[in-house]
Amino acid sequence: MPLALLALAIGAFGIGTTEFVIMGLLPDVAADFQVSIPTAGFLVTGYALGVVLGAPLMTTLGTRVTRKRMLMLLMGLFIVGNVVSALAPSFGVMLTGRVIASLAHGAFFGIGSVVAADLVAPEKKAGAIAMMFTGLTVANVVGVPLGTFVGQTLGWRVTFFVVAGLGVLGLLGVAKLVPEQPKPQGVRIRHELAAFRNVQVLLAMAMTVLGFGGVFAAITYITPMMTETAGFASSSVTWLLVLFGLGMVGGNLLGGKFADRHLMPMLYVSLGALAAVLALFTLTAHNKIAAAVTIVLIGALGFATVPPLQKRVLDQAAGAPTLASAVNIGAFNLGNALSAWLGGIVIAAGFGYTAPNWVGAALAAAALLLAVLSGVLERRSVTPGRQVAEHAPAAAVGPGESAPTASVPISR
Repeated sequence: MPLALLALAIGAFGIGTTEFVIMGLLPDVAADFQVSIPTAGFLVTGYALGVVLGAPLMTTLGTRVTRKRMLMLLMGLFIVGNVVSALAPSFGVMLTGRVIASLAHGAFFGIGSVVAADLVAPEKKAGAIAMMFTGLTVANVVGVPLGTFVGQTLGWRVTFFVVAGLGVLGLLGVAKLVPEQPKPQGVRIRHELAAFRNVQVLLAMAMTVLGFGGVFAAITYITPMMTETAGFASSSVTWLLVLFGLGMVGGNLLGGKFADRHLMPMLYVSLGALAAVLALFTLTAHNKIAAAVTIVLIGALGFATVPPLQKRVLDQAAGAPTLASAVNIGAFNLGNALSAWLGGIVIAAGFGYTAPNWVGAALAAAALLLAVLSGVLERRSVTPGRQVAEHAPAAAVGPGESAPTASVPISR
């Protein structure tokens, strides 16, 4: 794998840290600004919405410059957002800083996925994407717990200064290691938007929303579930999240490895197993050891879907992959927001803290059905007439004659 992927992974590490570390620092931030915990929660919601809206916006603006330069600009925006958060004199300014940082998130992963895939041979594309996303998964194992510890010990502002420093490392890494690629020629917004007319692209994005949403339906409410149902002390939740992060790292790498060989079967297996494990979590959540094992599995199976889904979008949007790739990153965050909302509804309805697991299982099962539908439509697109045209021996072409073209349309 090219060393340039390390630079992308460092940027992903910083972005993953700033996205999730706020969850462990909410009480400190709320106390400092004298706002309620639910009000402080807007720092999470605002970031997620910024990712959803910023992904297509920043990617569209990025069509005017080379991808390397756009990645550098995005890391610069990320640095500014975290510095604003660290220096914020009021909650409103803090929220503004969070939104500024979030605008870089979707476009960085979207453009970074395209760059990573272009750096390697076709049969290694998903592995390269997984390598970049390893930075995001490792952030949940190292960056978030360490950032939470630093924030609780030295103050939450120090954490955001440190995250801004990670952004500087990412910026320098991109500048030094990522090769300069020529600006894509003939790329227009209309050209990029045309990818969304492909039903396979839309199906892949819907799988992203539902599949990864299934993961966050359970993980969003992991603290009350583990303390009230499993009997863990509140101090143990951090280590349970580390286990979740370790599962994410392993699943991400496995997903990248097998997606390069058998993409759709990988999606069938991971989504089916994820739905089953989430349903099982309603039972294992009552036992400490079983709950811990299940959390690892949810992280592994959830992130095993990320490289194949991202590669699926890149493959189906070939020729105009940048915007579609970035929007698919926004789809992950849309799934997070949707599942957290649905999980809150079932808890508020009195079904208990394990009820979001059923919501997650249903979402993952729906994603599996969409994957099966996508596979069926893809197989049907390879018509017998097309196969005959592709495999029939070429007709002899005489001097001055041109070879006949097949009349069967080729669809991706």
